[in-house]
Amino acid sequence: MPYTEDDPNEIAVPIHRGAHIADPGPLGLAAFALTTFILSCANAGFISSDAEAAVFGVALFYGGLTQLAAGMWEFLKGNVFGATAFSSYGAFWLSFWYLVTYVTEDMGDERHVGVGIFLLGWTIFTVYMWFASTRISIALFVTFSVLLVAFVFLTLGALLEVTGLTRVGGYFGLAAAAGAWYTSAAGILSTTFGRVVIPTGPRG
Repeated sequence: MPYTEDDPNEIAVPIHRGAHIADPGPLGLAAFALTTFILSCANAGFISSDAEAAVFGVALFYGGLTQLAAGMWEFLKGNVFGATAFSSYGAFWLSFWYLVTYVTEDMGDERHVGVGIFLLGWTIFTVYMWFASTRISIALFVTFSVLLVAFVFLTLGALLEVTGLTRVGGYFGLAAAAGAWYTSAAGILSTTFGRVVIPTGPRG
């Protein structure tokens, strides 16, 4: 047991980092899920390319800024995985919004290469986050598993300019959105009801 420096006989009370802050995890997951859902509907071909623009505002404000804020709160909670995941994927949506809004039309014939390399980088990041998710919960592991597969197909679809691969990536993206929503709902309900309502599985 730790003791205070002033009185060696007095036991120090441990301070839990971020104990005064509510769990930002469900918020970050919900922001990721909704934005991924809309874009994946376009990638899977369920909505037209013109309707894809509906994701831009959500990518900027919800998937981007809100998820980035959730990542900052996770830093205060001392949760390295959550802080890294939410901050990074929040930045992904912000950079995606900027890329599509201001950059891609200037790429000309090399657009598919630029977008493909962009997605490849995020695929690499998702690989080691997938490994780390094995130590969090089954729900997160499943979510990151399908997210990783989605990034692989989207990357190949962009680099090879094969629409079919992008559509497969869209299907897996929808599965990732469903997993993120499930895990978010589990956190919200367990906090509200004070018990486990939706199981997420044990830690690894």
